[in-house]
Parts: sequence; structure tokens; C-alpha cells
Amino acid sequence: MSSPSNSSKGLLPNDLLTPGPDSPVQPRKPYRFGTLVATVENPDQKDQYGSSSVPIYQTATFKGGPGGEYDYTRSGNPTRSHLEHHIAKISSASHAFAVSSGMAALDVILRLLKPGDEVIAGDDLYGGTNRLLTYIKTHGGVIVHHVDTTNAENVHKHVVAGKTAMVLLESPTNPLLKIADLRKIAQDVKERAPAAIVVVDNTMMSPYLQRPLEYGADIVYDSGTKYLSGHHDLMAGIITCSRDDIGKQLAHIINSIGNALTPFDCFLLLRGIKTLAIRMDRQQASAMAVANMLDRLGFTVYYPGLENHPGREIHERNAEGHGAVLSFTTGDIALSERIVAATRLWGISVSFGCVNSLISMPTLMSHASIDPSVRAERGLPEDLIRLCVGIEDAADLIDDLEHALLEAGAITVSAVADRHIYVRPSEQQNGINRAVEKLAYNAAAARDAEWIVSAPGKVILFGEHAVVHGVTAIAAAVDLRCYGLSSRRDDGKIGLRFADLGDFSHDFVVDDLPWDALTTTADDACPEVLDHHLISTIQERALPESTGHSSKAAVAAVAFIYLYMMIFHDHDRPSINFTVRSSLPVGAGLGSSAAFSTCVASALLLLRQRIKLPSTPEPSRGAHDTDPGHLHISHSGRRAIPHETAEEVNRWAFLSEKILHGNPSGIDNSVSVFGGALAYTRAGFPHKLKNKSGMEQISGFKSLRFMLTDSQVPRDTKALVAGVGELKLKDPENVGKILKAVQSISDEAHRALGDPEMSREELLLALSALIDENHTHLISLGVSHPALEQIRSTTRAAPYNLSTKLTGAGGGGCAVTLIPDNMDDSALQTLAAALADAKFVPYLTAVGGSGLGVLPADRATGERGPKVTELFEKSQGAALHDWAEARGRWLYV
Repeated sequence: MSSPSNSSKGLLPNDLLTPGPDSPVQPRKPYRFGTLVATVENPDQKDQYGSSSVPIYQTATFKGGPGGEYDYTRSGNPTRSHLEHHIAKISSASHAFAVSSGMAALDVILRLLKPGDEVIAGDDLYGGTNRLLTYIKTHGGVIVHHVDTTNAENVHKHVVAGKTAMVLLESPTNPLLKIADLRKIAQDVKERAPAAIVVVDNTMMSPYLQRPLEYGADIVYDSGTKYLSGHHDLMAGIITCSRDDIGKQLAHIINSIGNALTPFDCFLLLRGIKTLAIRMDRQQASAMAVANMLDRLGFTVYYPGLENHPGREIHERNAEGHGAVLSFTTGDIALSERIVAATRLWGISVSFGCVNSLISMPTLMSHASIDPSVRAERGLPEDLIRLCVGIEDAADLIDDLEHALLEAGAITVSAVADRHIYVRPSEQQNGINRAVEKLAYNAAAARDAEWIVSAPGKVILFGEHAVVHGVTAIAAAVDLRCYGLSSRRDDGKIGLRFADLGDFSHDFVVDDLPWDALTTTADDACPEVLDHHLISTIQERALPESTGHSSKAAVAAVAFIYLYMMIFHDHDRPSINFTVRSSLPVGAGLGSSAAFSTCVASALLLLRQRIKLPSTPEPSRGAHDTDPGHLHISHSGRRAIPHETAEEVNRWAFLSEKILHGNPSGIDNSVSVFGGALAYTRAGFPHKLKNKSGMEQISGFKSLRFMLTDSQVPRDTKALVAGVGELKLKDPENVGKILKAVQSISDEAHRALGDPEMSREELLLALSALIDENHTHLISLGVSHPALEQIRSTTRAAPYNLSTKLTGAGGGGCAVTLIPDNMDDSALQTLAAALADAKFVPYLTAVGGSGLGVLPADRATGERGPKVTELFEKSQGAALHDWAEARGRWLYV
């Protein structure tokens, strides 16, 4: 579509007058929109000094007696009068009002309603609009009907004379860009319920592209923060109407509640409006280019300028352009998050309409206030990405977005003729397939072989508790592991043995599992949402009655059976024994459940051949004649398992964690699978999304020695977390300072741990100081315990002089102590003995080592068959670790 015509239809008496007398031969034509919007002129308010820019009347009151035009800025101000006159002129309106924000504008409009009134609104609304409608529904006695406004008949059948008081429309909607036929709906409403008020949120278009008052709307409002201002340096809301009765009511409400726009913000908005037309022309041209690029790549794109948009024809009848907001889906929430985080030029932020381009995930940001179940009911995709295009060069915007898509794995590079193009991978070409293309794998996987897998626990080094409130936590793998042994059996049963969970042991008949309760998708992708019906059915029909549904062993068994059924639902269902042992303390807050989940997921995926392991690398050989020879560099198995394989295991391990914990963060299983250390920021804090939200592996992390000391004091994690939350509510200022301080600690630790040029001595000194600082803040939050303070006092005393802090929830649980490289073993043994004498349980371990480990059958040595299981079940603690390591050449992530 061409640029808007800047038509002057519907001009009102207060529009900019054509200067000079018209010639009867060549009469002057009415000014077009681009001229009107750039020319601020109010014939009724001439500046006494001839100022070319409207002055800021920065005053609260005006001198003079009663009857003057202005007396109090809440009620009227010359700067605001100029703005409102200008808005009315460009909006084909008789009345215009400027208030403090777009939501303030809607609040004023909704105050026209009374209890018992009915409102018809769309089902794809801005999150703030939905929130305010919910409020008046629950607190004001107003009845709200949400309907799909893309079909005028949906609105038509809800309109009832005498009941329907207001119809609230958006077109295009935010963020799915649905189109409502404003003209037809307004006409239908007036015919069926003449007293009903038709209200249109025109923020997505601005008066430049769409003027709904011309189509029969009674009230139009805009968030002036968006296109009208264009610079995101102010908050404002605009209301326009042409009916004098409505205008009088709106003026009274605004004066009564006192939310009129301030003089300075009026000045800024008036300045921004002048460039609306040229900004919008550039923005929507670039938006069209971006939409075409995404559409060409095969994404589902929502933009009314595309030929395949279902509402394009209706939109182009009512509007003179397509706007600069579009959205698209990727099919995967995590993929969308990676794309958003990978952009550089696109700023991550809510809002739209400014000169710089923005990117966001509405369900995490602008629409996060809408309940997830409501979002699902209304068809708002959780993986939706919204793009708000600015005035940057379109080529730069597309280049940045393409690189973000490429980095996130949403597209790949394909060679065509003499050039390379970007394409989307086929749905079948998942991460494991891509890994196969890069590495040589063994073609066969020994279904009947003995697999031994292992996964580390984790420790929170910095940021516990604060992480709940959006602060970054630093977590790392500990060299205490959970081990899983899978071996074949031939009797149609699954045997589970959990020696460290109450010595649980049970055989499940494969065919008796509740396969009839299983619902699966067409593909083999790991589901993101748990099937709670299947879980309850497994509990009721598969678990032995003596176990009970709530014991740790029972929940672990359910997690295993659930993953087994999901992974083998369409495949030969193997009979296996699966035995789990742990050198990691269970239930001490060190990620034992995540290590268990990683072992279960990796073993089942290996059996199903959903993941494969790399072939044995070519060995070293000497040079001779025409052969230069080859040197194989041994890494002792480290980094042998490719990242794509680890990602697949992590997805299933996270699913298992959901069964074990309900609503896990994902940090425990990620550390367990990937090892090393990572920085994690909880989702739901949009301001941190660019560099913080989610998990970021800390590259270059060097293994550190720590002593983990189990206080043997039980802890109530939920109560401790809730206690910090209550403290934050009671004393937000001080707790806010503490959270800010902890964020600084995590940032410092992140930089230090990832700095390859920092000396080992400097790193240990820095971490020691940060540990002490972090623990002090945790004391202030009230989550320490006398037992933890006793451990800290013991390790801090001479001759040890070590730094210790609690880890995890606190209130008991474990403490972590940093051990310097030069501390000799005898001193360590003395310290461990002192702690043991005080009835604590110390563990000396390394932090930051490898993640998931697999011992392939063809690399194992020693005993086979039942003897392996016997030795595996008898080994404990350090002996278990030593036995497993001696079994052969392990591969690690």
C-alpha cells in the first residue's frame, strides 16, 4: 500500500485555516495531514510575543478575579489548551483531552459506566486494558463480555438495547494484529442500542493512519506515549470525541479526579506530534520489510500489510496504512526467549511507537498480568514475539534480526547457486539431527547394553533468596554425583531400585502401565506441559499401595514411569532394571532430585536412541612416508557429549523436575546437565530480559575447592521464601537495598569467574570477600540458623580463616566454605573432624566440574551382567565415585 494520502476529510471549524483569500480561478486546496500535524496554530490563543513554539505555562495557579479563562492548572492551562486544540484538529474531533497516560484515558472513559452496565470488548486486548476491565467487573458491578471482534456478528449478537452501555474496540489489536470492521460494528451498535457508546483504542494506528470518529465511533483514545510522542520521554493519554454531551461529561471527570496532563508533558507531546507523519511513513515502510522477511522464512507472522492477513481488506477500507507493530511465533517458548535475548539493535522493552525499535514477548511483559489460562482461552501464543519498528535503517534492523534468529537456532544458512540464504530448519531437523551432521556417530546403539550415567549436584554460590525477586543467582556443579545403571531384562517388566530413598524396590509390568491414559502429540518432541491426568493415573494404578503417593521414592518412581511412557509410547517398550545410587546428600538442597532427573532422562533417551554418542576419535599415530601422522589430544572425556545432545536431555530432565517439585526454576537440572557454572535470573522480571533473564553459562569457569557442610537441620524452604517476601512487603526500602547489593555481588562474581586473565590468587581473594558479604545480607533477610552460624564460626577461626556462607534456602541445610589451593590436607582433615565432632557432616568437593556423564558399553571394562549391579548397589559415597570412574572411559558434557 502507498503512504497515507494525508486526506483532509472531516475537517472541523477549528482546523488550520488556509491563509489569504482564495482565488476564484485557482482556489487553495485544504491542507493535507502532514501539513496540519506539523503546524501548531490556535487562532483563539495568539501568543503575545509571537513565539513560534508554544510556551510552557509552568504554573499551578493564575492571578486574576473570578471569571478568567484560567485559574488553576488542574482545570485548564494554556499549554494544554494548545495541545488539545491541535489533537482535535488532526483527529477530526470537536473535543480533545490530554491526561496523564493511556490507561488514565481509559479510566476516565470507563467512569461513564454505572453498576449493572454491560460492556462488550475484544478478546485480544492490551494487558493493561484487560486488567482495568477486570477491576471494574469485580469492584464496580459492570458486566464485561469478551468476544472475537474480527467477526462483526460476534459483537452483533451480544448487543442488547437497554443493557449494552459501551462497546470497546481495538483495531488492529495488540499483539495479534486482529482487524475489526469499525465502520460496520459502529453502525450495527447504533441500530441495535442507540444509547450505547462505541469506544476505540486507536493507539496502534494514531490519527495519521486511522480516525475512527469518521466511522461512527463516539470516543477515541490513544496512548500519547506511543506514536504521538514518538520518543518515549513522556507518559500521556489522549481522548477525542465529537458529541458535546460526552465531551462535557469527560471534562467534568478529568477536572474532578485531577489527572490532566502537566504543562511540561503537554509541551513535549506537542513537539513530538509535529513529526508524526514522517516518522510513521518510515516506521511502517520498515515494518513491511521486516514482515516480508519473516513471512518468507516461514514464520507465522501477524501484520495487516501482508497479503495473507485475513483482515487486510477490511483494514485497508478503514485505515490509510498498516502501522509499525507486528508479531510472529516460533513454535517454541525457549526459542523465542533466545531470539529476544540475541538481538542487539532491537531494544527489549514494553510499549511501541518510538523512534527506536523494540522487541518483546507479550506473555512475559505487556500481557503478563493476564492469567495464563485466559491467555490460552483467547488464543494468545506463549511463544509470541512482538516487534515495534522504529526509524532506523531497515537493512540494519533486518540484519540484526536475522543474526538473532541464526544465533538462537531458529534459522540456518543454506547455499543457493553462488550465494547463501537464510532458511528455517525443517521440523524434523531438531537439535540432535544437527549434531549428527557435525559429528560422526556410531550408527548402532546397544539397546541391550549396560548403560551407566551420572550427573552432578549443584550449589548456589551467590544470590539465594534474592533470586526469587529478580536478582541473578550464580550456581555451579559440585563433584558429588547421582549415578544410574540401566541393564536389560527379558520378562516384560521394569525394575526400579532406589537404595538411597528408603531402599525402594519394585517391579512394574510394562503392559500393565496405564497406556490408555496417555495422550501424546504427533511428533516426539518433549512436551512443555505436564499431563496431570497421567500422573494421577500412574499414582493410582501403577504404584504399590504400601509406598504412598507422597514419599520421595514414590514421586521419583512416578517421574521415571512418566518419562518412560512418554519416550516409548510409539516404540518397542524395553524391559529394564534401573538402579540409582547417590554420593550426593539427598534432601540437603544440593540438587539431588535434578541429578536424579538427568540420569533418568539420559538413560531412557539412550535406550530409545533419541540421543547418540560420538564415535571413538582417531587415535594418535606416528608419521611415515606420505602420512604426516595424527595427534589425539585427550581431554579425559570432557566436552565429548555435544551441546545439542545435552539440550535434549535437559528438556526431559526439566520435565521430570516438574513432577518432583511442581514449579522448578530450571536452574538445578541445567547445572546438572551442562556442569560448570551459570548465572540465572528468574523469568517474570522483563526489565532484566536483555542480558539477565534465563540462564547464561559462565565460560572459562575454573574448578574450585569447597567444603560442603550439612548442618543436619531440616529446613522449610517454602516458609523461608515466604518470610523474605513478607519482609519485603513490610520494609521495601531496606530489602530493596539488600537485593540491589546482592545483585552487585552476583555481577562481580560473574565477571570474576569468567575472566580468563584474572590470576587464581586474585580470584580466590575476591570470591572470599563476596562470600562473606553475601552471607551478611542473608542474615539481614533472616534466613540463617544458629547451626549455620556455628559452622561459619568454626571455619572462620584461626588457623583456618576461611569464608563460609549458607547455600540454598538456609534455615538449616548446608553451608559452603571456599578452600584455598594452598591449604594442606592435614589442616582440612582437622577442620572436617572438628565439624563432625559438632554433629555436622562435611564433604570436600570440587565446584564447577563436568555435567552429564555417560559410560558407553563399548568403553566399559571389568565385570558384566548381574555382578555389575551387585557392586553398584553395594558401593557408597566416595567408594561409589571411585568404582564408577574405574569402570572405563566416561564421556561428559
